[in-house]
Amino acid sequence: MDLNIANPATGCQKLIEIEDERRLRGFYDKRMAQEVSGDSLGDEFKGYVFRISGGNDKQGFPMKQGVLLPHRVRLLLSKGHSCYRPRRTGERKRKSVRGCIVGSDLSVLSLVVVKQGEQDIPGLTDTTVPKRLGP
Repeated sequence: MDLNIANPATGCQKLIEIEDERRLRGFYDKRMAQEVSGDSLGDEFKGYVFRISGGNDKQGFPMKQGVLLPHRVRLLLSKGHSCYRPRRTGERKRKSVRGCIVGSDLSVLSLVVVKQGEQDIPGLTDTTVPKRLGP
């Protein structure tokens, strides 16, 4: 599984690939927007706290907040829903989305750093990207 970790304090993000299933067990059965300790990922993430912000399963279907299932469902989506952009006025469409509970069949899991740990992660916490837009 790939972890897409974003750090809003520095404006950086990094994609980390983790093959070891045991290191990812701390994320299983957690929901989107829940905070998870990064200690189970390894020593370089000791002290970090992450918030789960989304992800895609192995077939590319996105996770949707509010669908309390660990698998895929087909929902009738309209304007204002995430995972759907209507092409015409009033258009609705039945789309496959994944539930918001993390499972082993995800290919990418998106995380946001809430609390920084002791060590710096190269490319994520040691560099700062300047903000492009004004206040």
